[in-house]
Amino acid sequence: MRLSRTSRLIFIVLFLAAALPALAASSSADAAHLHVQLVAPQDQLYPSGSNVIGLYFKLEPGWHVYWKNAGDAGEPPHIHWTLPDGVTAGPMQFPAPSRLPLGPLMDFGYEDEVLFPLKLNVAPTVKDGKAVLDAKVDWLVCRERCIPGKAELQMTLQLLSKEPTVASGSSVDSALVKRLASSLPKPLPGNYKAVFQPTATGFRLGVDTGQHEKQAVFFPADQNILDNPAPQKALPSARGFVLDLKKDATLAANPAQLAGVLELSNGRAFDLVAFPGTVAAPAPLFEWTQLLRVTVLAFLGGLLLNLMPCVFPVLFLKGLALVNSGNEERHNLRAHGFVYTAGILVSFWVLVAVLLGLRAAGATLGWGFQFQSPVFLSLMASLLFLLGLSLAGQFEIGLTLTSAGGSLASKQGYTGSFFTGVLAVIVATPCTAPFMGAAIGYALAQPAAVTFAVFTALALGLAAPYLALTLQPAWTRILPKPGVWMEVLKQAISVPIFITVIWLAWVLAGGYGAGLLVSLLCSLLLLAIAGWFLGRWPARRWATIVAAAILLAVVAICFLAPKKLATASETLAPPEAQGLWQPWSQEAVTRSLGMGQPVFVDFTASWCLSCQVNERVALRQPEVEQAFQARNVVLMKADWTRHDEAITDALTALGRSGVPAYALYTPGQADPAMLPEVLTPGIVIDALAKLPKSVR
Repeated sequence: MRLSRTSRLIFIVLFLAAALPALAASSSADAAHLHVQLVAPQDQLYPSGSNVIGLYFKLEPGWHVYWKNAGDAGEPPHIHWTLPDGVTAGPMQFPAPSRLPLGPLMDFGYEDEVLFPLKLNVAPTVKDGKAVLDAKVDWLVCRERCIPGKAELQMTLQLLSKEPTVASGSSVDSALVKRLASSLPKPLPGNYKAVFQPTATGFRLGVDTGQHEKQAVFFPADQNILDNPAPQKALPSARGFVLDLKKDATLAANPAQLAGVLELSNGRAFDLVAFPGTVAAPAPLFEWTQLLRVTVLAFLGGLLLNLMPCVFPVLFLKGLALVNSGNEERHNLRAHGFVYTAGILVSFWVLVAVLLGLRAAGATLGWGFQFQSPVFLSLMASLLFLLGLSLAGQFEIGLTLTSAGGSLASKQGYTGSFFTGVLAVIVATPCTAPFMGAAIGYALAQPAAVTFAVFTALALGLAAPYLALTLQPAWTRILPKPGVWMEVLKQAISVPIFITVIWLAWVLAGGYGAGLLVSLLCSLLLLAIAGWFLGRWPARRWATIVAAAILLAVVAICFLAPKKLATASETLAPPEAQGLWQPWSQEAVTRSLGMGQPVFVDFTASWCLSCQVNERVALRQPEVEQAFQARNVVLMKADWTRHDEAITDALTALGRSGVPAYALYTPGQADPAMLPEVLTPGIVIDALAKLPKSVR
C-alpha cells in the first residue's frame, strides 16, 4: 500500500514525537567542567530493600562543588524528583567535605569526584513494573570563577512488590557507590564526648575519643558561626583533642550548640553536636623517642651556635684567656670551665622560665623575643660598646665579663667566667643555628620539664667547646704561647664588637625610627666620656664615681627614650613590597593558593644575623630569583623584627618558635615544605623543582 505525502508526514511526526523522549532521557550529562550522573548499585526496587541511589559528580582538576554549608560563598547541589506512585525519595546525604581556599574566602566542598547518596522509600502497595525516576539537578561549580549548571536526568529501575527470590546481579555502578559512600560521616560513637566553651575570640571544642588524636577539623553545619578562613589549631591530648575555633565577626550571641561534621585522621568523619561545658587546655604530649631525637638536635644546634657571628667573638675571648693563663693556673682551668658552663645553664634556665611564665599568662612569644624590645636593644648595644672600648684599650674593666686570667683574684676570675657564659647566651639569641629551629619549637610546646630538658641540652652544646678544653688541659698545648701579639689581637677583636653595635643600631632604627637611633648615639657618646674618665684617671675614686653616674644616666636613657619616642615609632609606614617580595599576611597566602600559585614565605627579622646571611647568600641570588619567577611562586616576607601576633601564631603552627624559618606552600596541600635554617641556592632550587608541574 502506497501512502500519500500527507500520510507520510504525519507518520514521521508521530515517530519523532515517540522517539525524542527516549533520546532525551539519560542518566548522565556532561556540563561545564564536570560530568553528572545518577547511579544505583542494583537495578531493583522493592519495599524491604535498601534502595540506595546516588548523584555522582566527576570534576575537572581545580574545580569544586559544595557541601550543604558552602562556607563563605557558594551553593550546594539540589535535586528535584518526579517519581512513580508509591516511591518517595529521602534527603540527599553529604559526604565529609574539604576546606577549599578561594582568594580570601574559605569554601567547604569537594574536588575530583563526589557521590551524594539518598534512599528511595517503596510503599508495600506498589505493583510490579518499571520505575522511571526523573531528576532535575542544579549545581554551582567554581574555581577562580563560578558557573551555575543544571541537567534533567532519568533512570529506569525494575519495581517489585516484594523481595525477589533470586536477587538480580549488581549493576556497573555498585563498585562506585561502595567506594564513595564510605566517606559519609558516621554517628558519633556513644563513648565519645564533646563539649564546647566560649572564649574571647571564639570557641574551644573539646572531644574525648578515648585515644590520642593528632588531627582534627570541624565543619559547622550552620553559616555565620565560625570565621571560616581562620586556622583551626588542634591540641592533642591522651584521650582526644581540643580545637580552638574563631567565631564569625557578625555573631551576636553564642549558639546553644555546635553542630557539624568532625574529621579526624585516617579518613574518620562523624556527625557532631556539642553542648556548652568546661574545656581545659590539654597538657601537650611527647614521646620519649622524639624527646631523645630533639635533645640531640638541640645539643648539635648549641655546638654550631659557637660558630655563629653572634657568639664567636665571645668564645674567641675565652680562648684568648686560656692562652693568657700561666702554667700555675692550669689546675684552675676545669673550675673555670664548669663556672662558664654554669653561667650558660643558668642564663638559659632564666630565659626559659620567663618564656614559660609569659606563656602561662597568655602571652605568645618566641625565641629571641627580647630583641623585639627597644629597651633591650639599647642596653645591649651600650653594653657591647663599653666592652669594645675596653678591648680597644681606652680603659681596663676591673671586673671584666670576659677575662678569666691570672691578673684577677680567684673570685673575680670565676665571676668573669660565669658572666662570660651569660653574655654568650644573650648574644646567641638572635641566631638560630641549624637543628635548633625544630628543637626550640618542639620544646616551647611541651610541659615545663621537657622544655627545660631540651634547653639544657642546647646550653651544654653551647658550652661544650670551652668546657672540653678546660677538662683536658693537655689540649691547650696546641694553643700559641702568650706574647705581645695578644694585646694586639685583643684590640683587633674590638672591631667585630663595634660591628655588632652598628648592627644593633641599624635594627633599632629600622624597627623604631630615627628618634631612638639618636638617643642611642647620645648614650654611646656618654659611654665614651665615661671610658675616658676611667682611662685617664684609672686609680682615682672620683673618676670611678663620675663614670658610674654616667652609666646610670645611660641606663635611664635606654629605659625612658622608647616611652618618650613611642609616638614616632608607631607612625612608621607599614611594610611595602620590595622588588619580587611582598609583605606577608595569612590572607595573602590563602588568596594566592586559591588562585593556584605556590607561595614561599621568608620568616625573618632585622636582628637575626642568620636571616640576613641567608638572604644575601641564597634568596637574593639571580639564579634563585629566576627559579622563583619560572615557577610562578609568590614571594612573601614575614618581618618579625617587632612583635607581631599573627607571625608568632604562624610560626607556632609550623612548629617553630623563632627565625629564620622558610615555608614553601603548594596549592592543594595542607602542610608546607619547610626548608633548613641555613640556605644555599641549591637547596632553594631543589625545593622548587619538587613543585607539581600543574602549579608551576
